[in-house]
Amino acid sequence: MTDPVGALRARAAELDALLARLTADDDSVRADRADATADDEHDPEGSTLSGEWQRIEALRRSLGEERSEVDAALARVDAGAYGICVACGGPIAPGRLAARPMATLCIACAA
Repeated sequence: MTDPVGALRARAAELDALLARLTADDDSVRADRADATADDEHDPEGSTLSGEWQRIEALRRSLGEERSEVDAALARVDAGAYGICVACGGPIAPGRLAARPMATLCIACAA
């Protein structure tokens, strides 16, 4: 079985790298959008800058939410509450934590 805390820390690092890359992409798209000569809205060959910016923002929101879940799980580790269902107070099965280290509910409560 994998180490859920190690998986959380690894996912946090992965998410940080992805978010940094998206921030750089966002900066690039914003710079392109500010260029008065960039008329991509009429380009039938590719996506528009506005569409690309919206895609980047949606990904950043999604990854940011997942990063918050990881942070909350790591806080539960520090508090000694990791692996305890927030609904019933029972243990969360190790297999569930291996599959979803950010889980807050046991299988019964999640159902």
